[in-house]
Amino acid sequence: MHRVEHVMGFPVSLRVDDEDVPESAADAVFDWLREVDARFSPFKEDSEVSRHGRGELAAHELSEDLTEVLALCEHYRLATGGAFDARLPGRGLDPCAVVKGWSVQRAAELLKAAGARRFVLNAGGDVVASGGPWRVGVRHPEHADKLCTVLELTDGAVATSARYERGDHIIDGRTGLPATGLLSLTVVAASLTEADSVATAAFAMGAEGVQWAASLPGCEVFAVDGEGRVLRTEGFPVAGESSTAA
Repeated sequence: MHRVEHVMGFPVSLRVDDEDVPESAADAVFDWLREVDARFSPFKEDSEVSRHGRGELAAHELSEDLTEVLALCEHYRLATGGAFDARLPGRGLDPCAVVKGWSVQRAAELLKAAGARRFVLNAGGDVVASGGPWRVGVRHPEHADKLCTVLELTDGAVATSARYERGDHIIDGRTGLPATGLLSLTVVAASLTEADSVATAAFAMGAEGVQWAASLPGCEVFAVDGEGRVLRTEGFPVAGESSTAA
């Protein structure tokens, strides 16, 4: 089974290699992601996020899902000393950095519940994989037609934060200025909820974010700093070689 749809502002591709998984499982994945876009997009005036951001919904009136997302945002705000912040001045409430990974991980769990064992779910370059090994390329931060590394993933997730798609869109909440200390930062973790949140939070911290992300249990990191130097943890699963720190 293979399907690609444009959801939440980026292409989402699904490949399932199990023959006994019904098409309805893919339907459930994309229905869920469209629901997330409607409920959590800060760009939709009537979304739950927008209504809460305007003060129309009190904390006790929020859905369990949004309460969970906001708790994750607060966790990473505290963990980064304010570098990661879903409530930046002038921007209003924007939990997208957590919502993407969280929602795609939930979609992967829907697939597993439907019996999928070998699949890849790729949401705008952030990937959840099961039943590998799968090879996942990481785009070079300065050359769109090149890869800076290829990793091998069996069961887990990988996410990259960088400046090449949307420019300086990640803000360091401590300064209110764009985070420019890194060109890209990739995190491998057990879930995309963690990989995506940690990648964005670490990128917001700048160069110090590499060491912070690498210190988290279960996270492996590959980063390219502002001078083009590559930094990676010993356990980062580079395909075709035994990973060593660089």
